[in-house]
Amino acid sequence: QVQLVESGGGLVQPGGSLRLSCAASGSIVSINAMGWYRQAPGKQRELVASITNGGSTNYPDSVKGRFTISRDNAKNTVYLQMISLKPEDTAVYYCNADVVMWGLGYPRRGYWGQGTQVTVSS
Repeated sequence: QVQLVESGGGLVQPGGSLRLSCAASGSIVSINAMGWYRQAPGKQRELVASITNGGSTNYPDSVKGRFTISRDNAKNTVYLQMISLKPEDTAVYYCNADVVMWGLGYPRRGYWGQGTQVTVSS
């Protein structure tokens, strides 16, 4: 099995910054794409950033220029640096990883973290 543990959420004022971390552990051979998603109350979960194992990144227009995703492959960890935060960024943030695991045939499966709350408010 694989576990994803997120950290770094909290309360921040508009215009502030936060850095989220997500560490993967368990029966991991390698991790393909990793990503951060968010879900605000009453809304669908949406992608806010993704990164391939080669370092290629993707962002929706709503966060482009304010959010930066990065990863440390040696630590199986993905980060999300958020600056110029806005009240509409308030949500539970989840990390996701596409994991290749030890086992017959090297099974591949997507895993989610438990989520971390980010609240942007004055």
